[in-house]
Amino acid sequence: MPLILDSSPSPSPPPSPIESSPATLRRRDHNEADVVIVGAGILGTSLAVTLARQGRSVILLEKSLKEPDRIVGELLQPGGVQALKELGLRECLDDIDAIRVKGYEVIYYGTEVHIPYPANAAGDHDRRRRRGSGGAFDGENPGVGAMEEKKTLLRRPEGRSFHHGRFIQQLRLAAMREENISLIERTVTGTVKNDWTGQVVGVEAENPKNNGSGDAARDVYFGQLTVLADGYASRFRKEFIAHAPVSKSKFYGLELIDAVLPREMHGHVILGDGAPVLLYQIGTRETRALVDVRDGTPTASVANGGVKGHLRNVVLPSLPECVQPSFERALDEGKLRSMPNSWLPPSTQQVPGMVLLGDAMNMRHPLTGGGMTVAFNDVLTLRDLLSPENIPDLGDTAAVKRQMRRFHWQRKNLTSVINILAQALYSLFAAEGNSSSFPPPCTPLTILITRTTSDPQLKILQRGCFRYFQRGGSCIDGPVGLLAGIIRQPFVLFYHFFAVALLAIWLTLCGSPVWRLPLTLVESAGVFWKACVVIFPFIFSEMRW
Repeated sequence: MPLILDSSPSPSPPPSPIESSPATLRRRDHNEADVVIVGAGILGTSLAVTLARQGRSVILLEKSLKEPDRIVGELLQPGGVQALKELGLRECLDDIDAIRVKGYEVIYYGTEVHIPYPANAAGDHDRRRRRGSGGAFDGENPGVGAMEEKKTLLRRPEGRSFHHGRFIQQLRLAAMREENISLIERTVTGTVKNDWTGQVVGVEAENPKNNGSGDAARDVYFGQLTVLADGYASRFRKEFIAHAPVSKSKFYGLELIDAVLPREMHGHVILGDGAPVLLYQIGTRETRALVDVRDGTPTASVANGGVKGHLRNVVLPSLPECVQPSFERALDEGKLRSMPNSWLPPSTQQVPGMVLLGDAMNMRHPLTGGGMTVAFNDVLTLRDLLSPENIPDLGDTAAVKRQMRRFHWQRKNLTSVINILAQALYSLFAAEGNSSSFPPPCTPLTILITRTTSDPQLKILQRGCFRYFQRGGSCIDGPVGLLAGIIRQPFVLFYHFFAVALLAIWLTLCGSPVWRLPLTLVESAGVFWKACVVIFPFIFSEMRW
């Protein structure tokens, strides 16, 4: 039977005859289901609802059902909003004071450029998906005429920003309403395996409320398929995949009250001498400020007042004047929180009976706000691959492993774009330009990530990126369409990235006196090499098995 312990959501519905179905009794009395999902977050909850609506019996386990309080996972790109609609969960954005997001405002040393989400950036893709699903998208009339369809496609898409915890609770309430789901508060401590075959058959969890001695009692939950989606700090990652996340910086977050932003209903990216700053509304009165601080930043040292000293002395003066009063008030109140910015390339898992998903399996820098878009689109892909028509019995581990191999590659059109774009943009936007070091031609991947900061070539590429945006037209429609998750073509990303690099080189050549041309040509070659150093390691990481 569904269970929610936090008082904020509505109580569970009263028992009904359907709760005595064999599947419900099996979950309640024997802790057995078709699927056991660990983690009632973005991916875990939406996947549970999706599988339940296909007739699967699901046990959803979460260590705490209180409303989460996080500083990331607060901006859902248009591609994520569309995926949420296709999953039938669009109503989860209602009644949480969500803010419409129409695009971005990039501010480069005080100069602004407006980057709205593009109209019909993925019109052909949308039409193909419509035909493939046999009808219109949510809210569209299948019999609409050509003119109405054209208007629909030309309408600019929108994202949504919100308090992360409120959105999570709406998703959990949607799960509670599903008769095939039992949502249970437990701390999962490990997997349960068949000693002979190595197949994962379930999980072991602590139940601190069931033991009068004060020691946590242990429960075991069994499923034909176990899904581990326990987030960025996954306790299972080391057990099932070989590589660990790479984290070189943290986002420090403040909640600004009654902030005046340069452009309403837009995300803001502030670029200057330091790392990027993000500003976006998460409620009618609340605005989130996220400041990227790299490990070892000198101005954030203890001698300089720590991170708060960095925010006050370096970041505050660089913000638009209309934002500074609310930023300073929030800083004075002292409610500063942080989250690591991690990169983890995707991987397949061939452990029978188990899959690792979400941030536990794949992460990218949150600069572009693509994490939830990836998660919801992953669920859409899994909805088809693991459907009862394709996999009648989830206990058929060979069939499930085949479908998960397909999943690894089918998700690439979208996820590789978002993953690569997030890492490449961060490398450019976080450029500091206070070092003359030049990277060697061949270094390990993690060293490349470390070396792509504090570099003059990156500052040249950063300027080229902003000048590219200033050109308007396809120079902003393409990049923001990729960022929004509505253009799903990796080659388009490759094209725009190297168009930025070539523009940066052209600007460098044009700004150089004739007598310095030979040296400028050498510098230009260095800029092009730097562009390759930035993007190709991430491309290769997406191509590997």
